[in-house]
Amino acid sequence: MAFSASFWSSLIPPNRGFRFARAPPVNQKPTTKQHPLTTAFAIDPLSTATAAEVTGAIDGTTIAVIGGGSVAALAAVLSLSDPERRRKEQAEVVGGGDKEVVREYFNNTGFQRWKKIYGDTEDVNRVQLDIRLGHSKTVESTLMMLKDEGSLEGVTVCDAGCGTGSLAIPLAKEGAIVSASDISAAMVAEAEKQAKEQLGSSEDSVSPAAAMPKFVVKDLESLDGKYDTVVCLDVLIHYPQNKADGMIAHLASLASNRLILSFAPKTFYYDLLKRIGELFPGPSKATRAYLHSEADVERALQKVGWKIRKRGLITTQFYFAKLVEAVPM
Repeated sequence: MAFSASFWSSLIPPNRGFRFARAPPVNQKPTTKQHPLTTAFAIDPLSTATAAEVTGAIDGTTIAVIGGGSVAALAAVLSLSDPERRRKEQAEVVGGGDKEVVREYFNNTGFQRWKKIYGDTEDVNRVQLDIRLGHSKTVESTLMMLKDEGSLEGVTVCDAGCGTGSLAIPLAKEGAIVSASDISAAMVAEAEKQAKEQLGSSEDSVSPAAAMPKFVVKDLESLDGKYDTVVCLDVLIHYPQNKADGMIAHLASLASNRLILSFAPKTFYYDLLKRIGELFPGPSKATRAYLHSEADVERALQKVGWKIRKRGLITTQFYFAKLVEAVPM
């Protein structure tokens, strides 16, 4: 499901927003220059958020909110935690591995949590609101990438991990022919409900040719067919790198022209924050979170004959994600 790659920390740099650049040719050294695409959010410093707001927002895919001076101290006691044992206990409860934990979570506790974050209800704290803003910027940036080549009318798009339809519905409004899927039946039901409400009248559509997306309950491994474009936002967070390589190859096999992926980037800094966050799993059962380096993702694409054409970074105080568009070599 398209759920936020949100690792929350007070240490996220203040210049938040989306930065976007075309990838350099294969034989050309990449430059460090990137061009701002959107205006950064004006969000108050983390110090104004209450402890209750932070605690209420944390689950297993989030990083505990900590002060900069606390990072070293908490890192020193990471060896005392045992997040792997907790993950195994979760898997035993639902009778399976990571996939079963993800399905169970997003059909129950996770669905209620992320439905609020993805929606427009005011019943969210400031941290959850910031995550909503970050996810919406990922969706907005994805739409800009897609429309950069021209009209989407009649273009077939697979939204792999559609969540509550935050991307599938805008795509349909643009005239795209959308096939949307999610591992969670609860998410798919909510997406269908939202689509009927928003696409019920042609007046709500940018294109008079807007058609209702086709929603289906499926995991990524079960997806088939052929599409002009495949999009998979904030889902690779559920896959370790060895499995992510195969999933990237599978998604690329479904696309004819473009593959757009977002993922939580793996750096020493973010990896440390993730490990610290596992000391504070929150009150609800949650899914395991995996970070991915951009180099690993790029190598996985190159193995199957694809190259990154555009790349960007979306950050707010409590959300960060790499966004890449790949095309056949």
